[in-house]
Formats: sequence, structure tokens, C-alpha cells
Amino acid sequence: MTSLVHTRAELASVLDLAQDQVAVVMTMGALHEGHRQLMREARKRSAFVLVTIFVNPLQFGPGEDFEKYPRTLESDVAACAEEGVAVVFAPGRDDVYPGGAPSITMHPGPLGEVLEGASRPGHFSGMLTVVEKLLMLTRADIAYFGEKDFQQLALIRRMVTDLELGVEIVGVSTVREIDGLALSSRNRFLSPEDRRAALALSRALREGAAQDDPELVLAVADKILAEEPAVRVDYLALTGPDLGPVPAEGDARLLVAARVGSTRLIDNVPLRLQKGA
Repeated sequence: MTSLVHTRAELASVLDLAQDQVAVVMTMGALHEGHRQLMREARKRSAFVLVTIFVNPLQFGPGEDFEKYPRTLESDVAACAEEGVAVVFAPGRDDVYPGGAPSITMHPGPLGEVLEGASRPGHFSGMLTVVEKLLMLTRADIAYFGEKDFQQLALIRRMVTDLELGVEIVGVSTVREIDGLALSSRNRFLSPEDRRAALALSRALREGAAQDDPELVLAVADKILAEEPAVRVDYLALTGPDLGPVPAEGDARLLVAARVGSTRLIDNVPLRLQKGA
């Protein structure tokens, strides 16, 4: 039986009854198969899985889609129940930010100023602020995040380490449609034509990651994206596995962000580089 709670007091009451470590999956709702996979991974480690559903205003910039972001609480709770989630915490803004927007927020540091941080100023400060608050409110022992938002995952890991929060952060591989499109709550905003065009992102990453040489990785991926006129690339980047400098060889990450129609999408894949390939 999945409990739905909205307030801090209700949340504290159900957490007092937890008989196992608390495994948390944080979401903004509009749940899809990717979120379900996070829940399934959490269930492997704990009988007490808690899902948060909160559309965080702090991480939306001017002109972004906060107001039109889908709110589907009834179906989201049903999905959580099907996955054996113990508690859904769906707070209002005042429950998360009593007294209004916080005067003290998290600073993401240098890693938060590149890629998504450069394109969306303030986004990662808002994201880290709400994640830290929810980790504390939910008394999380383990928290699960998808690798699709890879920079977010890297920053959360850094915050937890730097601030000694004592929570294990687990990354879960990106879940994709059969045709390769990374699952996202924003995919519902794509027209049929835009959705077909959006496949260029995963195709570019896949073909780029098949290369061994850094220059070829970017050249192959860039060519595929350039051939799709409906895709407006924000960035295409090759980095180290932790988003640092590209290694001469070994593990790396290829990331892309682009607008397709009016919808902004992100995706990434791991790859391995070979010296002298």
C-alpha cells in the first residue's frame, strides 16, 4: 500500500515507521519508464522506497517551462504503487520553502558553470538546493538518479561528498525508447515530426561513441546533428568520465543538448578512447 503525503509532519510520521534503510527517488512528476527503472533499482536495496514529486521553481530560469511542466499526480501515484513504493511525498511550495524562496542556496562551483550551467544560469543552484533539502527531509540513506541528467548526477555526488551528507548516491543508466530516444517528461511536447528529428541526438551519440579518436568522436556526431535541420544544437561536448578534461585514452563521456521545435532535450553516452587508434 503506497502512502501519499504532502506535509513535513505527515512525512515525518511515516518515516518514523520505516523498518529498513530509506531509498529515495527524486522526481518532478510526469513519471515514465525511466523513473520506474529508478524505483526498481531502489527496491533491490530497500523495502522502504520513497518517491518525491515536486516541480522545483528554483531550477527554472526566465522563459523556461515551469508553468507548462506536466503535473500528473494521480497517474504518478498509481505508477509508484505498481512499483511497490512505500511513500510518495508530494509537497507544496510552502512545505519545501517555508517563508518563501531561501536566502541561502547551494553554489555548484566551477562544474556548475559549464554545459547546462552555461546555458541555464542558476539552474544547478536551484537543483542542488532542493536536493539537499529533500535528502534531509526524507532522511535518505540511498538516493537514485538517472544518468540522462549526467551533469546533475555529477554535481549531486560532489555536493554529498563535499558537505559530508552521508548519503549513498547511485546512478542508473539512461532508459531509451526502442528507437533510441532517451526517455524524458519533455518528450510529450514533441510533435510527430519533431520526435523523428530528435532521433538525431541519440544517433549522433551512438555513432560518435563508436569512434576511438577524440577528434573523430566529435566530427562524426557533429555531422549527424548538422544534417537534421530541425535540430538546433546548444552544445556537443566530449569530456572525461567525471566531466573533467578529455583523457588521452580510457573512459569518457559524450554529451549533447539541443532544441527540437520548442522543446529542449539533453542526452549523453559513455565511451572509451584508445590512444593512437
